[in-house]
Amino acid sequence: MKGRRITGTVAIAFLSALVALFVYTRLLDKPVIAGNENTEEQLPAHFTNVFTVPQEGLVDFSEVAENIVHTVVHVKTKTLQSSSYHDPIMEFFYGESYSKPREVRGFGSGVIISDDGYIITNNHVVEDADEVDVTLNDNRTFEASIIGRDPSTDIALLKIESGGLPYVRYGDSDQLKLGQWVIAIGNPFNLTSTVTAGIVSAKGRNLGLINDRYRIESFIQTDAVLNQGNSGGALLNTVGQLVGITTAIISPSGAYAGNSFAIPVNIVKKVVEDLMQYGEVQRAIMGVSITDVTSDLAEEENISEVKGVYVTDIVPGGAADKAGLRNGDVVLKFEGRKTDTAAELQEQISKKRPGEKVTLQVLRNKKKRDYELILENLSGGTEIVQAGKDSGIIFGVRLEPLSLAEKSEYRISNGMKVIRVQNGRFDDLGIRVGYIIFEVNGKDINNYEDIKNATEDGTELRSLKGLQSNGTYFSYQFRR
Repeated sequence: MKGRRITGTVAIAFLSALVALFVYTRLLDKPVIAGNENTEEQLPAHFTNVFTVPQEGLVDFSEVAENIVHTVVHVKTKTLQSSSYHDPIMEFFYGESYSKPREVRGFGSGVIISDDGYIITNNHVVEDADEVDVTLNDNRTFEASIIGRDPSTDIALLKIESGGLPYVRYGDSDQLKLGQWVIAIGNPFNLTSTVTAGIVSAKGRNLGLINDRYRIESFIQTDAVLNQGNSGGALLNTVGQLVGITTAIISPSGAYAGNSFAIPVNIVKKVVEDLMQYGEVQRAIMGVSITDVTSDLAEEENISEVKGVYVTDIVPGGAADKAGLRNGDVVLKFEGRKTDTAAELQEQISKKRPGEKVTLQVLRNKKKRDYELILENLSGGTEIVQAGKDSGIIFGVRLEPLSLAEKSEYRISNGMKVIRVQNGRFDDLGIRVGYIIFEVNGKDINNYEDIKNATEDGTELRSLKGLQSNGTYFSYQFRR
């Protein structure tokens, strides 16, 4: 009997367990499973958007990439550099080290902007190049001519002889917003037609990368992957418009490290138009030295707000001086547009030409005032500068008069400083940016007119004297 009782008890317990399992699995709610079609209804409201983003809502770059990739080209350069080495046999005959040219090859990217073959790239891609070749996306290769270069913005304009080419259209870099998607197309490591994407991380970055006294740096920062060879490539918005020219990265290793930089297309467009129309970039200047307003500067100079651009120095007789600006003024707006950093102000000025009248909103003694000034060229005039005609360029270099401080520093009474070097006689002689020339053909020089007169409008060069950047004197004498 006892055994039967135990057997009955076990049977009842087993049956009860079966009934409980049935009720639990059939009548009660099931647990939520990731991927279940009813997940959206059962997840807490604040999780819904995280797990239910529809695939069709994602950004698709395929159409833009397929169309625009044909407008980006591969730029290849060849440069012959002198290379001296000791050769006992040659020294036996010639009594000095033997010099043999060395071929250096480079590469980068470019963007076609017209159907007849105009191409934008970076100045540093083609600078000093003896030969430039361009390979299109369809593998055709053309020899390219350099129409013009602008070291101040790191932009160069090339031209190939072809027609019916696909080309990109300009966008508006001023309309870019932080977090907006952008696409980069270029040729990193000679890998042609490479497409990457990212977002706009920042605008108006001044990195000090361009080695030019009048440099214009207001880079667009993105996290689109760039590497060596992307220089001169296209930065595009999601509708395929050109918003920048990819230029640089900052990296401890030399490879992509999370940030990349592009020149805004609104700067590029003006430079290209100048090179096409005038053969020379029309650089407009205010005649001031500027810096950002920081919290320390605001406290030191008793500036009410930490914003705007602080004027540290005024060029005597320059545009700002004539308009009535003073040292210590804070520029808040340029043509009605806020200028919170020096880079932003430089970017806005770079879009203008000499002779244009602009309006500034200036803070002085905690009061805001508007000023009108007429922008000037590098020579202090307001006229448009034509290439090769009173442009301040002679024998391939651009020079500017020395300031009183520079004359005192170098202990000389006259001279001009080299601020730009391109292909020409002086470049062949090894003249570099920063050199000072104080005598040409036996005549002292102080300005561009002095050099023109001494060289018979750049046709005669018999002697040259000056100082290198380190203060060492140099002197050349040439046979007639």
